[in-house]
Amino acid sequence: MEPYYAGVLSIVPPIIAVALALITKEVFSSLLIGILSGTLIYTIGMNEDFVIVGTVQHAFEMMVNKVDMNIILFCSLLGSLVYVIAMAGGSRAYGDWASKKIKGRRSALLSTSLLGAFIFIDDYFNCLTVGTVMRPITDKYRISRAKLAYIIDSTAAPVCIIAPISSWAAAVGSNLKSSGIQGSEMEAFIATIPWNFYALLSIAMVLLVAVGNFDFGLMRKAEIDTIKNGYTNSSDGSADNIDVVTEKGGVLDMVVPILALIVFATLSLLYVGGYWGDDPAYHTVAAAFGNTSAGPALVIASFAALLVAFIMFVGRRLLTLKEFMNGVLKGVQAMIPANMILVMAWAISGVCRDMLQTQLFISTIVQNDMGMLGNLLPAIIFLIASFLSFSTGTAWGTFGILIPIVVVVAQAIDPTGGLIIIVLSATLAGSVFGDHCSPISDTTILSSAGAGCVHIEHVSTQLPFALIAAFSAACGYLVAGFTENVFLSLGTGFIIMIAIMSFLHLRNANHESYAVHEARHPVKAVAASASTAVATAGAAPAAPAAPVKAKQRI
Repeated sequence: MEPYYAGVLSIVPPIIAVALALITKEVFSSLLIGILSGTLIYTIGMNEDFVIVGTVQHAFEMMVNKVDMNIILFCSLLGSLVYVIAMAGGSRAYGDWASKKIKGRRSALLSTSLLGAFIFIDDYFNCLTVGTVMRPITDKYRISRAKLAYIIDSTAAPVCIIAPISSWAAAVGSNLKSSGIQGSEMEAFIATIPWNFYALLSIAMVLLVAVGNFDFGLMRKAEIDTIKNGYTNSSDGSADNIDVVTEKGGVLDMVVPILALIVFATLSLLYVGGYWGDDPAYHTVAAAFGNTSAGPALVIASFAALLVAFIMFVGRRLLTLKEFMNGVLKGVQAMIPANMILVMAWAISGVCRDMLQTQLFISTIVQNDMGMLGNLLPAIIFLIASFLSFSTGTAWGTFGILIPIVVVVAQAIDPTGGLIIIVLSATLAGSVFGDHCSPISDTTILSSAGAGCVHIEHVSTQLPFALIAAFSAACGYLVAGFTENVFLSLGTGFIIMIAIMSFLHLRNANHESYAVHEARHPVKAVAASASTAVATAGAAPAAPAAPVKAKQRI
C-alpha cells in the first residue's frame, strides 16, 4: 500500500478516537470511527474513485495486516489459564490464604506494586500475570479494580524501560545502535536510567498511592464506591463470573501454574533469543534478551503453563476433561473484548504510521525547529514524544522515530555530548508516557484486562496521575536543560509532584469532610450560610443568630 503524506491531518484519527472514548465511555466505536477517519483521509488524499468503498476496505485491510497473532494467542491462553484455575478452586484458596498473610489494604497495594516491579522482563507478561495473581487479594480488601489496573500499568512499561535485562532494553538498544551513538548501546541505555524522569516519578507515585493513600478525582470515587459496595462486576474482559466446580482446590493449584508460567516465559525468551542456539554471540543472558521476540516466547510459556494446569487438575480429578476444555473455551471468550480492542488499536496505529506517515510529519517538525531551542530541548523533546506516543499508542514506534533525529540535533547543539543522554532519556520518558496511559496503547488495554476493569474506567482514573507525573517530569527536564544536574532536576520534579498530589488529596478530603459535616449538622450549615448572607448585605451579623440558635435547641 502506497503511503500518503497527510501532514497535520495524520494526527487527526487518534485525536478523534481518544476524544470520543473519553466523552462516550465506549472504546470500540471510538476506535472504529478513528480508524475510518484515517482511511477516509487516505482515500481522499490518494484521489481514489470509490471513496466510501475504499475507506471501509482500507480499514479492514489494516485490521488484518497489523494484528499480532502471537499476542492474541497469549492473551487467549492466559485467559483460559485464569479461568480453569478459578474453576478448580485455586483462586479462592489462594485469596483465602493470602488474606491471612497480607494484612490490610496497604499491604495488598504494596504487594501488588512489588510484584509488578519484580516482573520486569516484558510489559505484556507483567500486565496479565500481576492481575491474575493479585486480583483475589485486592478484591478481598475492597480495592477498586481501577486502582489495581493503575498499579499494574504503572509497574509495567515504566519499570521495563529502566531494566537493563528486558524486552524494552533490547528494543531501545537496537535503535541506539542504528542511530550511530558513540560507545555500546547498553552503556548508553544504562546512562539514560537516572535521567528517565517520567518512569522514575511514575514508580514513586505508585508507592505514594500505595503507602499514603493519595487518591483524588475519579480514582477516589472508585475507591469509595468499592469500599462501600464491594466489587461490582462491570469488567469488559475478565473471568469473574466463573462457576467454581470444586472446593477441593488448594493454594498450590494457583501458585504452581503461575510459577510455571513465569519460569517457562523466562526460558522461552532465552530460547527464542538464541541462548541455546548455534551462534555464540547470543550465549549470554543479556545478548539473548536483546535478540528475543516476546510474542512467540509468551505463547510457548502460556501453552506450557496451561498444560501444567491440565496435568494438575484433570490428573487429580478436580476437573473432568470436559470441564477443563469448557473452561479453556470460556477463558478465550472472556478475552475477546480485550483482543478486539488490541486489534483496533494496532489498526489505528498502522493507519497513522503506514498510511498517513505521522512519523514523517513529526520528524519534519523536530528537524526544522528543534535546533534553535538549545537549553529547552530536553523538555520540548519530552513533550513531543509524549504527544506522539499518546496519539499512536506505541512507545517502541515513538522512540524508533525520534531517537535517530534527536541524536543528530543534540550533537549539533552540544558537540561535547553532555546533552545527548538527557535528550535520549527525554525521548524514552515521553514514549513511555503514551504507552502508559493512552486509550489505544496495548499495555493500557492489557492492564485493564489483567485487572478485570472496564477499559475506559482505567483510562479515566489513571490519566490524572499520569499527567501529574508528566508535568513534573517536564519541569525536571526544563531544569536539566540548563543545569545538566540529575539530582537537582529529578529532585525538582519529585517536589512538584508531591506538592500537586498533596494539594489535590487535601482538597478532596476537605470537600468530603464538609459534606459529611453538613449531612450530620444541617442546622449549623444553615446558620453559616445565613450569617454569610447577612454580612454580605452589610447588616449586623448578630440579628439572625437568635432564631438559628433557638432552632438548634428545638
